[in-house]
Amino acid sequence: MARFLQGRPIPGAMLSAVTDPTTDDTAAQAVQVARLYYHQGLTTDAIARELGLSRPKVSRLLTLARRTGLVEIRIHDPQAQPQSLEAQLRARYPFLHPLVVSVPPGSPESVWLDRVAVAAARLLGQVLRPGQIVGLAWGTTLDAVSRVLTPRPVTNLQFVQLNGSANALDFMSGFVTDTITRFAANYGARAHLFPVPTFFDDPATRAAMWRERSVQHVLDLQERADVLLYSVGAASAQVPSHVYAAGYLDDADLRALHAQGVAGDIATVFFREDGSYQGLPINARSSGPDLGLTRRAQHAICVVSGLGKVPALRAALQGTLMTALVIDEVTARTLLHDPPPQLG
Repeated sequence: MARFLQGRPIPGAMLSAVTDPTTDDTAAQAVQVARLYYHQGLTTDAIARELGLSRPKVSRLLTLARRTGLVEIRIHDPQAQPQSLEAQLRARYPFLHPLVVSVPPGSPESVWLDRVAVAAARLLGQVLRPGQIVGLAWGTTLDAVSRVLTPRPVTNLQFVQLNGSANALDFMSGFVTDTITRFAANYGARAHLFPVPTFFDDPATRAAMWRERSVQHVLDLQERADVLLYSVGAASAQVPSHVYAAGYLDDADLRALHAQGVAGDIATVFFREDGSYQGLPINARSSGPDLGLTRRAQHAICVVSGLGKVPALRAALQGTLMTALVIDEVTARTLLHDPPPQLG
């Protein structure tokens, strides 16, 4: 296992070539120092002599590089539980890039969500590039992610809301708009909100609304998204999915979903236990996108924490409705203990 030693390189450290978090000379100097330290193996004293800097200045630049995401440190321990779980997930789901997050033994699910949110925020920061479009499906999990982002401007970045947030009680949910705008503000990006009902009463009304130019603009951005970030919704989650907890579905809707074998939803588009979503009546009224979008985007990142979401996650994996998964180790272990599905 790698050790952290003062003034010496850290074995197993990885220098990430991510988009620079700042554009000033300090950031460039931090990259230079980080390369000498991690790639060339120079001590802080040697770097200070080579660059004509003080040793405290070198230490501050290394701290800046780690804090802003220019450097990512990962310890590759073959005996570590998260890495073992990641390998098992890759073996079961060959299409998947998993990131398993360790959590304190005996900790509650709220702590798991906090840890997973931090890991998801870091992963998002690594994949973002100038000019990209990011589709966001709002909910409890993404709200948690939005609160732990590391500020970093990214040129010409756009965030688009994937599904409407209005219901009978609140036409434009502040919970949802705050989440979307928080992501956009963190990266100096533009936010495209989607002020339509989460669920329409009549599919014909939805079809008419979808012909409006303002709505078509949002739908076009969704379709062109390079990155998708979302969770799976589940009525049984201990930390409730917002769509179930905030009155978007009435008792009749919930009974119908149960009778139709629905396992969960992504962006308020529902899917069955086998991962299929076509033909479900409620999806004709939903404002969410066709879930084929999760297979077309370059990065379709699903963030899941909590044992109550395991059935929904299993179904989404059965349907290959993601390319990457950020998950806590307890939920991952529970998922893997179930019999492996037959992927279609």
